[in-house]
Amino acid sequence: MATGATPERASRDLGDRIRAVQDLCDRGEPLEAVMAAVREEGLSAADRRRLDAEALAGPLGARIDTAIRRGTARRREMLTLLTPYLGTVDPAVKRALPVARRVVLHLIESRELAELAEGDALTKVVAAAAEPYRRVRKGLRWYADLPLRGELPDELYRLRQADLVPVTQIDDISWIDGRLRVTGHAYLAGLSVRGRRFNRATVVLRGPRWQPSVRLRTRRTFRPEATYGAHELGCNYDWSGFTAELRPWTLRWRSWLRGVARGGRRLLRRRPAVRDTTTWRAEIVIWSRGARAVGLLRGPALGRTERPQGLEVRPRWWVRPVWTSDRALQVVLQPYRAELTGVSLDGDDARLRVFLPGRQVNKGHVRLGGHRMSADFTPVASGTEVAFALSTQSLLAEKDGRRLWVEPKGDPAATVMLGAAEEFRGAIGDREITVLSDRRDRVVVSAHRIRPVITGASWSADGAALVLEGRYPDPGAEERALTLRHRTGLTYRMPLSRDGDRFTVRLDAAAMPRFGEPVPLMSGTWHLSVFHPTARESVPFRVDHQALAALDEAPRVHDGRRYQFVSTRYDVPVLIAAEEKPDDEKGMAGVYALERQFYPAQRREPLREATVYVAYDGRQYEGNVRAVYEERLRRGDGGEHIWVVKDGAFVPPGPAELGYGPGERPSVVRAGSREHYAALARSRYVVTNSFLPPWFRARDDQTIVQTWHGTPVKRVGNDLPHMSRDPRPPVWHRQAAEVRGWDLLLSQSPWATPVLRKAFGYQGEVLEGGYPRNDVLVAPERDELAAGVRRRLGLAEDAKVVLYAPTYRDYDRKNTSLRLNLVQARTILGEGHELLIRAHSMQAAPVVPDDGFSHDVTTYPDITDLLLITDVLITDYSSVMFDFAATGRPMIFFAYDLDRFAAKRGVYLDIAEEAPGPVLATSAQVIQAVKGIDGIAAEYAERYENFRRAYAPRDDGKATRRLVDHVFG
Repeated sequence: MATGATPERASRDLGDRIRAVQDLCDRGEPLEAVMAAVREEGLSAADRRRLDAEALAGPLGARIDTAIRRGTARRREMLTLLTPYLGTVDPAVKRALPVARRVVLHLIESRELAELAEGDALTKVVAAAAEPYRRVRKGLRWYADLPLRGELPDELYRLRQADLVPVTQIDDISWIDGRLRVTGHAYLAGLSVRGRRFNRATVVLRGPRWQPSVRLRTRRTFRPEATYGAHELGCNYDWSGFTAELRPWTLRWRSWLRGVARGGRRLLRRRPAVRDTTTWRAEIVIWSRGARAVGLLRGPALGRTERPQGLEVRPRWWVRPVWTSDRALQVVLQPYRAELTGVSLDGDDARLRVFLPGRQVNKGHVRLGGHRMSADFTPVASGTEVAFALSTQSLLAEKDGRRLWVEPKGDPAATVMLGAAEEFRGAIGDREITVLSDRRDRVVVSAHRIRPVITGASWSADGAALVLEGRYPDPGAEERALTLRHRTGLTYRMPLSRDGDRFTVRLDAAAMPRFGEPVPLMSGTWHLSVFHPTARESVPFRVDHQALAALDEAPRVHDGRRYQFVSTRYDVPVLIAAEEKPDDEKGMAGVYALERQFYPAQRREPLREATVYVAYDGRQYEGNVRAVYEERLRRGDGGEHIWVVKDGAFVPPGPAELGYGPGERPSVVRAGSREHYAALARSRYVVTNSFLPPWFRARDDQTIVQTWHGTPVKRVGNDLPHMSRDPRPPVWHRQAAEVRGWDLLLSQSPWATPVLRKAFGYQGEVLEGGYPRNDVLVAPERDELAAGVRRRLGLAEDAKVVLYAPTYRDYDRKNTSLRLNLVQARTILGEGHELLIRAHSMQAAPVVPDDGFSHDVTTYPDITDLLLITDVLITDYSSVMFDFAATGRPMIFFAYDLDRFAAKRGVYLDIAEEAPGPVLATSAQVIQAVKGIDGIAAEYAERYENFRRAYAPRDDGKATRRLVDHVFG
């Protein structure tokens, strides 16, 4: 029966419907709107089944799980909307869903709504589904060990294809003696692989349509790294490694058969046969302890594995392993039907020459991306020469690189390959036109700012420093710097040493400069770019394609940290930093052993007379914790002092460095290490300013001092909206468990005490002694200390310092923009002012121009140092307002989103009525207020004094002494 729609149109409509459902869920639209989109009519029976399967396995299923966890009311709403819809879903679709989703849907259809809404059956199933290692075998079949197994049919719990998806990673792809060798690991989550027995894997290449598949010789290997990186507790994947080998001949004869068939069809149409590319997708078939699963072979390791080499099996025929956009492995047998032979710049044109071997053609076109152009086709003895010109102005107007094709008349389009030609880079002013190969040797033409190209990379003998050299023919004479940028927004700038077109730069990965002190690179991936001063944009580095084969990508270990320089996505250089961990601390298995075995055993050991200091989970040496530590050293306390340090963030100073005379340096333990667990288990005192790890439980004979990290303006703890949900979220239970172990809570003021008690549900002892970190703000030597901070930051001695220190927004954490107009501030305030920008550590780091007026101090170690030198503070809802009150200097409140913030997060303070300075909504108002700060200070003097008496009465320079006397005597 005709439907009036072509299959292509129907497929497109289905895809649009699936994307619409996903978009609704991503935006957090009500479940009613999502259900309406899913149930909308107009699809064929087959498309309806596919939409139901995609929705229930994906976005709609996730919304169902979320509603189940959110409490009775949300469960009832979900059940009311979902039950009628499930009756229309094909049973085969429900059977093919993952096991936990099958069980949930069966319960919804088979039990009363009130019972499910009020009870916890659904919640138990959803919670248990997060643990894929819960597997049991019954006979020769595997089942999920989920709640209610004894009450529901066994068939519901049987693991099917959706549950048995191989977890794979490819560590190496290389050619050995003419054979392609693929090395990696593959396993089924939750099914341990402890030996070769009952453990097989076979890599299979599946070609187009009727072509017979290719089974590679595959053997299992010992690969304990797979266990270290696994996410399942108690599972062993040591023997999940595999090595597979491919002989190119097996592809050649299959491709020959396909070529004969396709060529025959073309000859019947009176057209000559054309060589064609044949693509095989790589799958792995796993038999493990009675379970069988098939999945794509995917997941290349960073670096060389992402750009495997090809092998020329006969002239102009290549076997090449390649990766798809979703990181799945394919093997292609690829003929070179068109090869680049030359590129040159001629006035306003870029002239390219291409050769078509074995084909004599008189007419045709070339295509760059989607743009078709005319070309000259000249038949010669061995083929056809093609010549054409590209307008350089048109190329410079394009933003993206485009692949090059030749379309001989009567033949399919042929991708132009680089072959034996040289890559081309032609400069036009400060831009360049490049004709380069991609990872499959296809020609890509692009235009962009002249990029620095790395031709060599070498490490120092100790693995602490990396030296890069290469070409950068940009004509500008301004000094340039390499910018290292982390995904969090943190950046470092290292000067480029240029000599003509060449550059050299040294990266001291283990000792990067941070406000005058060396620190190692934070763990993660660092991207490389150079800032173009004229265009005001960042230009990325690239690796020279000729240097890729010899590039040293081996990791280096220095002082407990691991550094690796690799070229990812073919030619994009990145520097990767990580902590070097012992094998028994890696992965979920290592963490599980530390938490469930090592830590409980250590808690049974006698306590040591030691003090553990933890500031912001070990990320900083600052605040109240730092003040307590330094006061104890000043008094000559000879006890054992242990600092928890995360990711090498700092090195705590010893007595000699603090000017207190000789003495033993403090011990340093890496956060998450075996020593960290032992220190928290066996130390008499723990001083912290935030929550401790969730595995920590205070002993009766330990003393836990919670100094917290600021008097709260915004709501915290139990006062947050999500903490009152039914059932309580996991963070509520974690907080309640830890708070019970606190022995002393430090409060800055009588006003803060009831706020903190209520927010944390704390009933123990509170010391209203002020904040130790603020003692330095009123210390007699504060001017001398402030001068040292100014020198460290490179600020002029007579400059008026303005500090902008906003808090983070829960609803906008990834936003890197600043609402304060820095250009306008520089124009209006002019010389004599310097602006410091201190973003919150939980907000994406801002982009602050390095213009001599604005200074990014987000990563400065201790904000108290910044308060020492600040003449005017601009903030919003940050607790820094209470600390800065001790200085008596003016404050301005830039509360551009006060109503939204109060509605979303909530605040304890009536900022509009009680703030000790003007509350402003626009950047222009703030800048004008800074310009006229003397008049504002006088206007708000009485209100300021009332604020200080109410919220910071004990910040008198003696807070540290009071706390140390109270706890340590």
